[in-house]
Amino acid sequence: MKRLIYSIAVVGMVTVLCSCASTPIKPPDYSRMDIITQPATPILRKDIIHKVAPGETVWRIAKMYDIRIEDIMQANTLKKPKELKMGQSLLIPDAAPLEAVIPLYPSKKWRYIIIHHSATDEGCALHFHFAHHSRGFKRGLGYHFVINNGTREKDDGYIEISPRWLKQLNGAHCKASGMNKKGIGICLVGNFSKERISEKQMDSLLYLVNCLRKYYKISLKNIMGHGQVFGARTECPGKNFPFGKLKKQLKVSD
Repeated sequence: MKRLIYSIAVVGMVTVLCSCASTPIKPPDYSRMDIITQPATPILRKDIIHKVAPGETVWRIAKMYDIRIEDIMQANTLKKPKELKMGQSLLIPDAAPLEAVIPLYPSKKWRYIIIHHSATDEGCALHFHFAHHSRGFKRGLGYHFVINNGTREKDDGYIEISPRWLKQLNGAHCKASGMNKKGIGICLVGNFSKERISEKQMDSLLYLVNCLRKYYKISLKNIMGHGQVFGARTECPGKNFPFGKLKKQLKVSD
């Protein structure tokens, strides 16, 4: 399946398509932004329950499952899109296979990609958001992206996007060498000091890193693990993380 890049023109087209409904709902104005959707394996559509993660909107969820905004609103008796709450369970009728919707914003600040592991057996963006908030992170989730391992009702390899990325805010994932201000933080769920990254997580990591590094022109030497950052004192992303394999496959894709 081809990987699709949705430009601003496509976002505008979504608005036109939605206007055919009796009460048109326009998506947010994402001017000067490109959107990438991660390819999914084709399967039959079905009704599913989706738990709202940090930063997700009705518009974003509709694109993730390839359905109309109005269908989500009607199925969940929502009067306004802004009624959506983090952690809320939504019925998604006739949902297509889940796809990550990855926005890319023109910026010169992102010069590094820092890879982490959660050092936990399970987790997801919502889980980490509350955990980070309890640790004193005012904005909650400190990473820009989370790649799931099949726990917490999230598919193995599914990429979640943090509100920090959606708002282009500094991270809260690596203080060393000022990486929070210039490094994109990607967290893989799992403890790679005890286990190994799943094949689907690795595929998603390669896909995401390639999208980011090519868009922001980040050199291979600036793609590193948390523990490789000068001044960082951590084993993150774990002694079993396959950095050699990652760098080799990234070079092949050049």
